[in-house]
Amino acid sequence: MAEFQGRDLHLVKKALCIGILAIESQDGGPFKAESDLTDMKALVDDLIPGGVELGHYMRSAHIALSGRPD
Repeated sequence: MAEFQGRDLHLVKKALCIGILAIESQDGGPFKAESDLTDMKALVDDLIPGGVELGHYMRSAHIALSGRPD
């Protein structure tokens, strides 16, 4: 498995959070990637063990998707 450090790790964490928010925002239905969502959340739990850091990444992901802060 690849190991990420520094900026690369930051980008992986942010991309996972963006992916999680994007999938969660979809309506249900046959094309919602539930297994991807579950796997992405597990990866985030491994990479971002603390609640404060996760909160920062999720806020950053929300801004990236919506173009505005909360």
